[in-house]
Amino acid sequence: MTHTATGRATAASTVTALRVLAVLTVVVLAWQFVTAGSIVGPGEAEGAESLHATGAIVLHVVSGLTMIVAALVWRAGAPLWPAVVAAVVFVLSFVQAYFGSGATLAIHVPGAMVLTIGAVVVAAWSFTPSAR
Repeated sequence: MTHTATGRATAASTVTALRVLAVLTVVVLAWQFVTAGSIVGPGEAEGAESLHATGAIVLHVVSGLTMIVAALVWRAGAPLWPAVVAAVVFVLSFVQAYFGSGATLAIHVPGAMVLTIGAVVVAAWSFTPSAR
């Protein structure tokens, strides 16, 4: 990170943005789990599939922004691996969408677990001292 007052403020605001976006990614994933349960559980809730599809779009956007900000934090001097994990989460969100139909749920469900672990790792890391 830079040593100027402006540079430190920019880096701090970037880390704050990463924290917010990384936590939002986890929140959207929680939403996805809730709506998925409504789809595959007994007695599908009305509109659950539409809510799940909307959540997928929001996940693409939020995880993409998380990836971009994680790359900015890396450029400011943080480790590279969180940016890589954020990029994997972003790409996996599209793989998840592709495998989201009934015939491929055997891939979709474990993929959701991997996606969630990656998102939680990035969110948790963003609150550590090495993120600053």
